[in-house]
Amino acid sequence: MAVSERGGKGEALDLWQQKLNQWKRSETINQDSETAPVRQPGLSAMDPFSQLILTIAVLSFLTFQWLFHSVSPWVSGRVSSGFLGLSPQQKIEWNSRTVSTFHALIVGVFCFYILLFDDAINQDPVWGDATLVKINVGITTGYLISDLLLIFYYWSAIGDRYFVVHHLAALYAYYYVLVKGMLPYFANFRLLAEFSTPCVNQRWFFEALGYPKSSKPNLANGVLMALTFFLVRIVVMPVYYGRMYLIYGTQAFYRVSWGGRLAWIFSSFCLDVMNLMWMHKIARGCYKVLRSSRGPRAPVQNSRKAD
Repeated sequence: MAVSERGGKGEALDLWQQKLNQWKRSETINQDSETAPVRQPGLSAMDPFSQLILTIAVLSFLTFQWLFHSVSPWVSGRVSSGFLGLSPQQKIEWNSRTVSTFHALIVGVFCFYILLFDDAINQDPVWGDATLVKINVGITTGYLISDLLLIFYYWSAIGDRYFVVHHLAALYAYYYVLVKGMLPYFANFRLLAEFSTPCVNQRWFFEALGYPKSSKPNLANGVLMALTFFLVRIVVMPVYYGRMYLIYGTQAFYRVSWGGRLAWIFSSFCLDVMNLMWMHKIARGCYKVLRSSRGPRAPVQNSRKAD
């Protein structure tokens, strides 16, 4: 009898403990839902992953500033003797392009990996799990803000209104990826364009160092630049807009806010108009150089607009 009573009391105690745990969990959920709208803005109001992305963007900004001001001048002076003979304005652009190449390689490789192996965004390009894309976009966001700061500060050397428009448009579009979690496939797809950046920068390096346009290194880089630019910015357009067409009119499309649609469609259209214009100039320049004979050294452009 005593054993039975103890067993009954034990079962009652276990049942009470389960009810208590359920109550605590429900209270926690209710408190979170009630307090969430009145939380003060700041890190404490962000979820851990959002804090991680913000940290990545800040570290990216600081890293690219460090690369520009310290690493690039130190390495360039030891790798290329011609760097020391450049004018102060040319050194500023040299360091800017070195950082640009470093960013393009990191983000481009990461972007290609995501495009091949991230099933979540390939299956749902609008609302798929954007974890990896957000990390990559966070790195790019830090770089874009860093480059904008350098453009404004060294405007006489590298100031270019087209780059300002490009960076601001990209940041506007990336806001919807980082904050709203929408359009991860399309944001990642746009980063494929970074693969053409190293060759564009290398063209400027050769000119700054006095390489003739008809020299073998310059010719090889020119052909590679035209080829990569064509592949990652022009050839991919039908794939990009074909995927956009398949999404248009679906439930996933109508869940995207008007601001998100503007950032997605309008920004894409503007950037690709610029890409077509640049491709035309690159193709003409490549054709002329391949046909021309060795001539006098062309003046070095201090503005990135010509590239």
